[in-house]
Amino acid sequence: MKKILILGAGIYQVPLIRAAKRMGLYTIVASIPGNYPGFPLADKVCYENTVDHEAILKIAREENVDGIVTAGTDVAVITIGRVCDALGLRGLSAEAAEIASNKLAMKSRYEEYGVRTARFRKIPFVREDYEELLEGLEFPLIFKSVDSSGSRGITRVDSPADFREARHNALENTRSDYFIAEEFIEGDEFGAQAFVQDGKVEFILPHGDYVFRGDTGVPVGHYAPFETDRACAPDVREQLEKAIAAMKLDNCAINADFIMRDGKTYVLELGGRSGATCLAELVSIYYGFDYYEKILRVALGEHVDFGATKDDSGRPRLTPNASMLLTSDRDGVILSQENRNDPSDPDIVQIQFDYAPGDSVHAFRVGPHRIGHVITKGDTLEAAVEKLHQALEHIDIRVAGEE
Repeated sequence: MKKILILGAGIYQVPLIRAAKRMGLYTIVASIPGNYPGFPLADKVCYENTVDHEAILKIAREENVDGIVTAGTDVAVITIGRVCDALGLRGLSAEAAEIASNKLAMKSRYEEYGVRTARFRKIPFVREDYEELLEGLEFPLIFKSVDSSGSRGITRVDSPADFREARHNALENTRSDYFIAEEFIEGDEFGAQAFVQDGKVEFILPHGDYVFRGDTGVPVGHYAPFETDRACAPDVREQLEKAIAAMKLDNCAINADFIMRDGKTYVLELGGRSGATCLAELVSIYYGFDYYEKILRVALGEHVDFGATKDDSGRPRLTPNASMLLTSDRDGVILSQENRNDPSDPDIVQIQFDYAPGDSVHAFRVGPHRIGHVITKGDTLEAAVEKLHQALEHIDIRVAGEE
């Protein structure tokens, strides 16, 4: 029986663990202690911090694992790269993982390789003369911690009056002694899921984003297909492939964030793992394969076919789908939650509650504040989106707390 080491036991790693179990793999799950839903599913649990690459490497050696992987989080990516290099496992390299996990390194590589991206500056936390450091950039800006994910540590800055709060937010969500400031590009936000295998980009699936406007834009849902202007499609591919090459990403899933402005694609950032917020499910539904299984097979050293399932006439069968997070508008405790949707409806793919009545939840500001999700599909994107809104109307979650 092959052994797979999965880093993380949270909501976004649970489907990966379940896929590994369906494949008959021996699942070893590593995470810090906590009430994480992935622990009961694992064959073996190792209570280690996934950023401690030496501790994880020791586990991987002692267990003689055949692969190491995660999903939906950037936190463990550096560890995966270092373990892959040390043990000769298939996956992104330590160098690529370091670039993917540090926004300054990533942006610097984009600049070097001619990837179209926002202009930026490195800002040490000890400096306070931001006007001098930001000379040449135009407001509005975005202040970003360089090593966080889930939209944490990111704040829009419209004027110098916002500097103090934005700096504090970055400082509270980083392990580094600096952050970056970049120009905020006005345009249409969208993303893409992709996979690179043995140096070849196997697929690129652009997706639309539903965005919550808090301190900055935070994705709360997605849909596919996302139709860019036909004339823009080659530019999307070109910029993504240049960014992948710049970051030296290989044998890993790609989670990409873009802005389209005046017909040009600007790369915000890429992650060397599958996206969160139901994005792996979006890929699975759209192409008709189990994306989690394919991610696992690549990590185990197999060469994987990423072709979509085909209909009786041999054409790709592509299924439009949409998803949305369930969220709370206040900090508090869940009093009750009800799903009045028809459980036999074939176009409601999944409705999931992350918490139970009596659990404490946060007012939504960043991705980890989710309290569940809904995924739907349809013969057309319009039908999938309509079904999504219908399903949401039949879900009632009551949270007791202050407005």
